[in-house]
Amino acid sequence: MNIKNTIKTPSTVLGMLMILLLATPIAGLSSTVPDPTQQMKPFVNKMTKILAEADVKNDSQCSICQRLIDISRERFDYNEMSKRVLGKAWRKLSKEEKENFVDLFTELLQYAYVGKIQNYAGQSIEFTGQRIKGKRAEVKTELVDNNKTIPVSYIMLLEGDQWMVYDVVVEGVSLIRNYMEQFREILRKEQYSGLVKQIEKKVKELQDERAQRIAKQQQ
Repeated sequence: MNIKNTIKTPSTVLGMLMILLLATPIAGLSSTVPDPTQQMKPFVNKMTKILAEADVKNDSQCSICQRLIDISRERFDYNEMSKRVLGKAWRKLSKEEKENFVDLFTELLQYAYVGKIQNYAGQSIEFTGQRIKGKRAEVKTELVDNNKTIPVSYIMLLEGDQWMVYDVVVEGVSLIRNYMEQFREILRKEQYSGLVKQIEKKVKELQDERAQRIAKQQQ
């Protein structure tokens, strides 16, 4: 199966993990309920600081991507994301297989989205509202890029006293649902081992694309 025809990364969701940058928190809720937007503030500050100091054009190995992914773990639950994209197949995996898949899926996101962060310089984010229902929350934002405004929502779970992102919805398209549907088809045809091979190939393809793009920029 051709990897380019299976695991795809829609252009409308590129930069999912990064578009919290330059955001301004909205008013908080009752003091008895953790405010998901307010909890993102230190996360945003860290991201902004790293990006301000980064030399993206000369970062052929995407070291900045790894730093951003490491920090994003403070607010993104990659274990929950991995569990949801695999659906029923997750329950059949051993503990070691689950851990390995989380690492692999996170690496896919690293190169598919964070690796293209240079495409999102100069954009701004406006927080437009948030909803909380039990242990679930949605933080609504708008990505403003010149004259275009793109609605982006962060879907979160309350883990202890921390709100953790497990899905990002851009213009009505769910990041998790997108991958879940693709993975389900691959699992049906090639089983779990085939899915792992497909993701590994896609990651390698994205790594090569980034290296080639950086090389052209340096010429």
